[in-house]
Amino acid sequence: MTSTSQEKPTIVRTERGMTIAGTRITLYDVMDYLKAEYPPKLIREKLGLNDEQIGSALAYIETHHAEVEAEYQECLQTAAEIRQFWEEKNRSRFAKIAAIPPKPGQEFLRAKLQNWKDRIEAQ
Repeated sequence: MTSTSQEKPTIVRTERGMTIAGTRITLYDVMDYLKAEYPPKLIREKLGLNDEQIGSALAYIETHHAEVEAEYQECLQTAAEIRQFWEEKNRSRFAKIAAIPPKPGQEFLRAKLQNWKDRIEAQ
């Protein structure tokens, strides 16, 4: 963890992973912005951090790059698996909903919605 012998740690391991102390922001959140090539000042603003917090996070990532990168890749893989699970689960649910015949009297609303969708696709 980042600290001297008298200072509190600024990066701590929690159940969410490596986290900036006193926040719910993980180093993986910071890594998302770094991978998107955001400058540190913008990352700090986006995540609501102060200069010390973003500095500690960036220093920790630089010092422990291999470890943080490996954990970050694990997080991305887990997120992809979760996303795939829910997309598959919802796909069948949406198909069932789409198969339900429309209620009488909604023809005008459905036509208006379809017209709106067609205009969006044309753009």
